[in-house]
Amino acid sequence: MRIGVTFSESNYHNYPRWVKGNDENIEIIELSYEKHNLEDVAICDAVVFTGGIDMDPIKKIEYANAPKEFNLARDQFEMAVLAKALQEQKPILGICRGLQLINVFKGGTLHLDNGETKNKVHKKETEDKKHLIQVERDSLFHSIVRQDSGEVNSAHHQSIDKLGSGLKAVAHTEDGVIEVIESANPEKQFLLAVQWHPERMSDLESPFSKNIRKALLEKISN
Repeated sequence: MRIGVTFSESNYHNYPRWVKGNDENIEIIELSYEKHNLEDVAICDAVVFTGGIDMDPIKKIEYANAPKEFNLARDQFEMAVLAKALQEQKPILGICRGLQLINVFKGGTLHLDNGETKNKVHKKETEDKKHLIQVERDSLFHSIVRQDSGEVNSAHHQSIDKLGSGLKAVAHTEDGVIEVIESANPEKQFLLAVQWHPERMSDLESPFSKNIRKALLEKISN
């Protein structure tokens, strides 16, 4: 089993370690804008889009704490990886920045900054924040975690504004931030993305970490 994991400048090692776990049958294929190895998507059984630096939302709306610079090379490479993974109907998992990338690819928009009030809840300081999310029962994600609500970690200051085409928002925070998106037609392709970091939760046995990984691996195996 080969799983592509996009390279991140921050804490990349956490992603392969979480995806692979103790399973020696899983091979991690690093997909990197620096290697520009787009052709390697073809040999991957699934693709995981990681977190990291803010991405260019394309349609910009000015906010006080909006980033001034973006890694356009990474954005463009991962957009191409996503296009190929969608075309070849590979299972796709997005994490934090990965959720935002998927939404922008699908024509959605982002809040470049959530604002001072929401940043107190969502933006990482020395450590990840933690908060509750509510899960929509009529969703693929609910069938994965089997929870109506739960606690997740948080380390972001951007979030989804307008939802992209063909996507469903299926979990939110109390202050209205979209925390999970999935395909509106999950029976056609496994496309799931979360705004938190399941790969580095303090409790990796939480269904909001463990069950996500399990669902991805089961989809590949089936």
